[in-house]
Amino acid sequence: MTTTTWSRVGNPVLEMTLGLALLLVGLFRVLFPILGVTGPLPAMDTTRTVRIDATTRVPDAVAHGAVTLHGTSTAALTFAHPGVGDRLLLVLPALVGGLLLLQVFEILLRTARTFRDGDFFVPRNARRLGLVAALVLLIGVLTPALDMITTKFLVKGTPVASAVQSSYHLSMLPVVLAILIAAAAAAFRSGTRLRDDTDGLV
Repeated sequence: MTTTTWSRVGNPVLEMTLGLALLLVGLFRVLFPILGVTGPLPAMDTTRTVRIDATTRVPDAVAHGAVTLHGTSTAALTFAHPGVGDRLLLVLPALVGGLLLLQVFEILLRTARTFRDGDFFVPRNARRLGLVAALVLLIGVLTPALDMITTKFLVKGTPVASAVQSSYHLSMLPVVLAILIAAAAAAFRSGTRLRDDTDGLV
């Protein structure tokens, strides 16, 4: 595909796709969860997936209270009528992940806009991709940590506290994706240097 064809067809499609992704993430991963916490909308999720000790017997009274625990090994922790604090704790890991993802798509959209002139190897694009790699890695590292911390607060003082295991589980997919994006950033830096060297020979 020629540079002209890409500028005329490919780049608008790429920008439109990234813009749509930015809008959807902003609505469903950020705005709606916030409105669910503050009250205008019902809470989007009142359940947290947790790990429990399979040998631990959950008290029967738990099923009749405000907090319910169902399952073995991996279980669903459900809140019948969560307050504002519980609603915030329930959405916080996904909300932070959504905010970071929103930033990722915003940077990618700014990067795509530099492709309009057909010049992919712009120095700032390498820096942008490096920042995207860091943000994706942060999603993979920070979100599970917030999940662990908020789970501890959610079950604190409840009958299920002794049954729920609060442990850190690193998500490998964002880590691998961050490595690939970092490699792309390195390729962009090499392309930029090669272009500068070539321009110097002309």
